[in-house]
Amino acid sequence: MTDKIDYIEFPSTDRARSSAFFQQAFGWGIVSYGPTYDALTDAGIDGGIDQASERVSAPLAVVRTTNIDDAERRVIAAGGTITKPQFDFPGGRRFHFREPGGNELAVWIARD
Repeated sequence: MTDKIDYIEFPSTDRARSSAFFQQAFGWGIVSYGPTYDALTDAGIDGGIDQASERVSAPLAVVRTTNIDDAERRVIAAGGTITKPQFDFPGGRRFHFREPGGNELAVWIARD
């Protein structure tokens, strides 16, 4: 199976302060994608700080796949519940789901 966790998103009520904290405390790089989202670099795993009003309430592990439709079918067949249908974002497409134990995750595919 080629699906692997390769990204983690941290929700934040203050993106600038969260980003500055991670930069100062751990030396991670920051790439800003506007007023509500910063990407993290050099953190050991790619990640981001999300201040959008519709952000998740807990850190979000993001699984990269090579076939998003197949991954969505497998998630549902295994008992997962889609919490955010597939949507496009800069760099790709993704959906969110909740696994039976209550954790929310996302699956994404890079844009060709």
